[in-house]
Amino acid sequence: MAIIATLDLRFDPTQLDEARTVINRVLTETRAFDGNLGVDVLVDANDPSHWIAYETWESPEADAAYREFRAGPGAVTDMPPLLAAAPVLTWFEVDDSL
Repeated sequence: MAIIATLDLRFDPTQLDEARTVINRVLTETRAFDGNLGVDVLVDANDPSHWIAYETWESPEADAAYREFRAGPGAVTDMPPLLAAAPVLTWFEVDDSL
């Protein structure tokens, strides 16, 4: 069963150019990760420093493997200084009965 993960990011408004550079690199790796079915980035129309990464994974196990990679050798160490708040990660399942 596919799973959706959203990563809610709030960047320092003065760091948006650098944030775009970092996110583009991260998304290249994420989209190539085994089990990733796609990632879109939503940018708040009223606040360009508020982004949501909308990720689709083929299974909870694929997502868990990716999170393990990001917690270890794939850690994005250059992103924390660009953030204005801690990221918020949320998982969703598609409910086909609705």
